[in-house]
Amino acid sequence: MGNLSRRRFLSATMYSAGGVLAAAKFTAPAFAASQPIKIGAVLPFSGGLELFGNQAKLGLDLAAQEINASGGILGRPVEVIYEDNKTDPKTSVERATSLIRRDGVLALTGPITSNARDAMAPTLERMKTPLLYATNYEGGACDRYIFGFNTVPNQELEKLIPALKENAGDSFYMFGADYVWPQKMFETASGLVEGLGGSVAGIEFTPWGVKDFAPVIRKIKDSGAKVLLFALPGADGITFIKQAEDLGLLDEVTIGFLGFAETYLGAFGEGKGQNMWVTVPFAASLDTPDAQDFVAKIQKSAGAETPISHYVMTHYNSLKAVQAALEKAGTVDKEALVDGLEGLTIETPTGPLTIGAADHHVTMNMYLAKTEGQELKVVDALGSIAPNALCS
Repeated sequence: MGNLSRRRFLSATMYSAGGVLAAAKFTAPAFAASQPIKIGAVLPFSGGLELFGNQAKLGLDLAAQEINASGGILGRPVEVIYEDNKTDPKTSVERATSLIRRDGVLALTGPITSNARDAMAPTLERMKTPLLYATNYEGGACDRYIFGFNTVPNQELEKLIPALKENAGDSFYMFGADYVWPQKMFETASGLVEGLGGSVAGIEFTPWGVKDFAPVIRKIKDSGAKVLLFALPGADGITFIKQAEDLGLLDEVTIGFLGFAETYLGAFGEGKGQNMWVTVPFAASLDTPDAQDFVAKIQKSAGAETPISHYVMTHYNSLKAVQAALEKAGTVDKEALVDGLEGLTIETPTGPLTIGAADHHVTMNMYLAKTEGQELKVVDALGSIAPNALCS
C-alpha cells in the first residue's frame, strides 16, 4: 500500500478521464474558494489488518467522489485525510489527535480493532469529535460522539447460530484472537447455542502472531465439535485456515467465520476455504440492481478483480450519512453533525439504514452467506435487523 501516513484524497478521479465519475460522465462542479470539509480516516495500512484498511478506503473514496461530483456538502468539497495506524492502539490515538488538532477534521472514521477504538474514545470525548465506526464489533460503545455503521453481536449471531446448528450439528468449538471483540462475540454465541439445546465443547483465545496452530487444531478435532465459530481476523486467520485445511479439520467441522469478507476469497489456496458461513450487511454477490451498481462503481475505479466486501459498503455509508446529516442541519460543525446523524435514515446499496437516535447504531438489512467457489454466496436475505447495542 505504500506510506499512507499523510495520504490525502480530494476526489481526484472526478477530474480524471479514467476515474469512476468521469467515466459516468459527471461534470466536476466549481467550488471556487470553498474550504473543504475534512474527514480523518485512522485505518490500518500496515501491521496485519491492511486488508480491512484498503477495503474501507475503497468505500470512502467512492463516497467522496460522488459527493463532490454532485456539488459537495452545502457547496463545500469533502476531503478525506488518511492516516496509517499500523494496527496499533497507541498509534491510533496519536494519529487521531493529529488529525483533529493539526488538520481540523470535522469527524473521524476508522479504526478497525476494538482496542484501537477504545483507546481513541477519551480523545473523541475530550475534543468533542464524532467517530464514524464502520467495523463490526462487540457492542457497548455508546457515547454522544461514536456512531456504529456496522453490526453488533445480535445482528451477526442470532440467525447464524441456528443456521449452523441446523446445517452442521449442535456441538460448537469457539476459537479467536485474544481481545475484546472475539471474547464478547463468544459470550453472546454461547448463550445462543445453549438456548437452542446445543453444547459448547471449548472456547480458546490466541495472541497475535502465532505461526503454528497445529496444537489447537488437534484439540478442536479431538473435541468432536461439528461447528467451529472462528474470530481470528487478518493474516493470522488466513494462516489458521490454511493449516486447518492441511490437517483435515475442515473435513470434520463447518466454520462460522465471524468478520469474514470477500478479501479472504482465494487466500487459502485453490479450492480451499469452502462452506464457511457468516452473516453480513452486504455481499458482492447480492443480486439486486442497487448492490450490483455499487459493485460496478468500485470495480470501475479499482479494477474488476478487486474484492468488494461489506467493509467497503459500511464505510461508504458512513460518509454518505455525514452528507445527509449536514444537509439536514444546514450548517457544518461537529455538534450539528452529531445532532443530524441521530435518528437519520438514508438509502444505501442494500436499502434503508436508520441510525438510532439514542444508541447511535444502525438498523439495516442483513444476509446469511457462505463461501462457494470464489464467491461469498448469499443463502438467505434476513431482512432488516435492529441492533442490540449493549449500552449499559
